Amino acid sequence: MKNNTEQQEHESHIQKSINTALRIGFVALLFVMSFLILKPFLIPIIWGIIIAVAIFPLHKRFSKVLGNKEKLSATLIVLIGLALLIVPTVMFTSSTVDSMQSLSQQMDEGTLSVPPPDKNVAEWPLIGKPVYETWELASKSLTGAIKKFEPQIKEFAPKVLSVIAGLGGTLLLFIISLIISGALLVNTKSAEKAAISIFKTLAGEGGEKFAALGSATIRSVVQGVLGTAVIQAFFLAIGMYAIGFSAAGIVSLIALFVAIIQLPLLLIMLPVIVYVFSYAGTTPAVIFAIWAVVWSVSDNFIKPYLMGRGVDIPMLVILLGAIGGMMMGGIIGLFIGAVLLAFAYKIFQAIVAGN
Repeated sequence: MKNNTEQQEHESHIQKSINTALRIGFVALLFVMSFLILKPFLIPIIWGIIIAVAIFPLHKRFSKVLGNKEKLSATLIVLIGLALLIVPTVMFTSSTVDSMQSLSQQMDEGTLSVPPPDKNVAEWPLIGKPVYETWELASKSLTGAIKKFEPQIKEFAPKVLSVIAGLGGTLLLFIISLIISGALLVNTKSAEKAAISIFKTLAGEGGEKFAALGSATIRSVVQGVLGTAVIQAFFLAIGMYAIGFSAAGIVSLIALFVAIIQLPLLLIMLPVIVYVFSYAGTTPAVIFAIWAVVWSVSDNFIKPYLMGRGVDIPMLVILLGAIGGMMMGGIIGLFIGAVLLAFAYKIFQAIVAGN
């Protein structure tokens, strides 16, 4: 009788274990399938959260000005953001298409000509002689110059198209992310409660502090990135206006965008430096070149100063997290890396303190 009871208990225990394993397996499968379904939207959602957290203080002030109308504030912020993204893109695309059509028409008619280079071009440091020879060849026979560099053009053209396609994809990503951030701002209280609940589930009673730390870290990184980009673009604009560069305004805006998306500013400024040497005297051109190079790489010492302000985490931790995250995951890693390392630092502090 006793053996039968033990056997029944054993079988019941096995059955419960099987049922538990099946339930856990079902929940795990449900989470995996949900992740795969949401995977295409994961990056826009993360960006939407980052943007919403970053602009929340602005949204709060704006809604007060509008009489505590949070929905109107969020809608206006999203519309302004979309306008800032779409309008310059449409204008630039339209201008580029018109220019390409004009060039194509001139080439078909045989009226396209390249002005001869100034003799000063040959005196440019390092690149002067080859640039002068190529430019002179193009001024005498554009067709001959194209034929001479045809292999390089064929190799380079797909890369240019790939970059253009990538920029288009990035623009679409930011448009979707901006709309998602607007939806989060409209439902700020619900989103905040959900975030705190998740962090409390993961970190217990300290979860609310971790949620606040995550928000503050994201704002700190945004402050570092945007602040650095504005400073760099401003001082580069001063240099370009001082040297009499005609497209200083447009190039400054492009430089601002390039700095925000964390690409090297020298990609923009090196062609400008080369062009300045073609019309300016040697001394002012060299001074401008030094100015442009210094401010193009100035993010290396400005960004560490701006990052980490307003956060109870050492600046070095935020900086290492941002740089390491960007190396691993691109621009989005800039924010995720900083947040994760900030969390790790706080947890390590708690462990050392015996909490």
